[in-house]
Amino acid sequence: QVQLVESGGGLVQAGGSLRLSCTASGRTFANYAMGWFRQAPGKEREFVATINWSGGRTSYADSVKGRFTISRDNAKNTVYLQMNSLKPEDTAVYYCAAGAFIATMTEEYDYWGQGTQVTVSS
Repeated sequence: QVQLVESGGGLVQAGGSLRLSCTASGRTFANYAMGWFRQAPGKEREFVATINWSGGRTSYADSVKGRFTISRDNAKNTVYLQMNSLKPEDTAVYYCAAGAFIATMTEEYDYWGQGTQVTVSS
């Protein structure tokens, strides 16, 4: 089992920045690829970014490419999502997830956190 806890969400004005963190406990963090997803009210959960076990490979949704950066610190069992130039359409609950491989589909991830709310005001 892997337990994931997200933090760092909040209210920010459009154009601002936030950094989300997701700290893992349980099994060896470095064994897992990590992903960030988000879900806005009335919408399906969607892929945001993913990173492989070493941090050497990343992938982003087109909607966040160039604005968001995913990174990880295996010594701290933590994955980060740096979000810059935030837009109102980025408003959602953001979830981190752990899986065996770098992937963009929710079905490919085995463990999920509880989520953290990000609200971007216009």
